[in-house]
Amino acid sequence: MQQIQNGIKELREERGWTQANMAAALGVSRQSINSIERNRYVPGLELALKLGQLFECPVDEIFWLDEKS
Repeated sequence: MQQIQNGIKELREERGWTQANMAAALGVSRQSINSIERNRYVPGLELALKLGQLFECPVDEIFWLDEKS
């Protein structure tokens, strides 16, 4: 079974942003950012595209499919 993984926490920390800073920039709650970083919530397409714009990188560099045993 495949699971969607992401590198949001690493990208955010590389830029020195807090979860609250990032949430404000995206128009979502800090709890949403926390849930995405912990792989408890997979954002919809619109938010995924906004994340790509925010990080200035393709969405498939932020999210990827990972095999889970």
